[in-house]
Amino acid sequence: METFLVILNVVVLLILIGVLFWMQKKHYSFTKRVFAGLALGVVFGVILQAVYTANSDVISKSTDWFNLVGFGYVRLLQMMVIPLIMVSIISAIMNLKGGNNLGKMSGLIIAVLILTTGVAASVGIITANVFNLSAENIQGGAAEQEQGAALEQRLGEVQDQSLPEQILEFVPANPFADMTGARRSSTIAVVIFSAFIGVAVLGLDRKQPEQADMFRKIIRSLYGIVMRIVTLVLRLTPYGILALMAKTIAGTDLQVILDLIDFVLASYTALIVMFVIHLLLLMVFGFNPVIYLRKVLPVLTFAFTSRSSAATIPLNVQTQNKKLGVQEGIANLSASFGATMGQNGCAGIYPAMLAVMIAPSAGQDPTDWVFILTLIVVVMISSFGVAGVGGGATFASLIVLSTMNLPVALAGLLISVEPLIDMGRTALNVNDSMTAGLVTGKVMKQVDTDVYKDRNQEIDLMHT
Repeated sequence: METFLVILNVVVLLILIGVLFWMQKKHYSFTKRVFAGLALGVVFGVILQAVYTANSDVISKSTDWFNLVGFGYVRLLQMMVIPLIMVSIISAIMNLKGGNNLGKMSGLIIAVLILTTGVAASVGIITANVFNLSAENIQGGAAEQEQGAALEQRLGEVQDQSLPEQILEFVPANPFADMTGARRSSTIAVVIFSAFIGVAVLGLDRKQPEQADMFRKIIRSLYGIVMRIVTLVLRLTPYGILALMAKTIAGTDLQVILDLIDFVLASYTALIVMFVIHLLLLMVFGFNPVIYLRKVLPVLTFAFTSRSSAATIPLNVQTQNKKLGVQEGIANLSASFGATMGQNGCAGIYPAMLAVMIAPSAGQDPTDWVFILTLIVVVMISSFGVAGVGGGATFASLIVLSTMNLPVALAGLLISVEPLIDMGRTALNVNDSMTAGLVTGKVMKQVDTDVYKDRNQEIDLMHT
């Protein structure tokens, strides 16, 4: 009987995929298909949980099959992250008029990412204090205690590295190993390696222009091929979101969420406040927030469901360049940097809230100004090199809590709602990277305002 039910659930998923495929054949817009996938996934997930309950074997085995579509899509996107970063950054830099633009471009992007992380930490601190959150009021079971022990064990791996050593991790010693994602900082290492190649081409222009021209032709060809693959993969976005959302909703234990509802509500309050701050920042730089929201919602939806900033890079770059009018090099740098540093949700709000919650258990006053200012600075510094995949927030929290001399094991009490909170955090991370791209583009006059203002502009994944 159980096997029959699993097969039935898989068949229903295939039917829903068929609905999305029909919408594609009828030339419904990409945005409409993405939100249709989201809505169908939520409804299907709710029905599955109502019929079987979240912890049932039927749900577990059904979602294993759902993962073929959901995580299969995420892996295809991850497959394209490194090739896309390499060819895009090399291409962007070698087409610059001079090296000065590269330094200014990178500096502005990093400045926006890190400064907004400081603001995000402040929002997290205020929210945690307003909601009067405290880890002492949270009761944990065996799973939470096990997670706490795991965090303490992982802390030993992190604590041994000083800040200079952590920064040194960004420098690629073996770029080919980094292309495999061998290290936590592999993405940023590939960015640096690609930047060196681009700068080298600019230098080769002066000494051996023929070789430089030949290399340019090779990169242009590679760029065309990579972007074609990215386009093919992005067409699968509605299907991936459908499966990811169905799995997430079906496997979420509502009772656990209710037990930690204060933390969930506080977290999403902070995330929404920070998102509004992003929109206000864009308004200051002359961008219409309504147009912006309409164009980036598909990207944020995927980030929300996939919980991976790194996997969102291809869609992020495409949206910035094709829909928001951001120059290609800036779009690639902001998306790449934003997946590895200055993540407002994972490295800003979350560690700050945890520190405020845990501080009373260590005899520290979370409302003390010295504690607050120290925490903000620590959060900003530790936000460098946070991996843009699931678990990045945990790593950032370990660094922040250990630096503030707070016990890390108490963070394990929140393991049960971690996936739900991580969805919102990831969407905020990606939104921050796009905000950094737009602000940098505006300052450097590298935003096509006609493309940005075109309300009908959309990535045409059907005919690209």
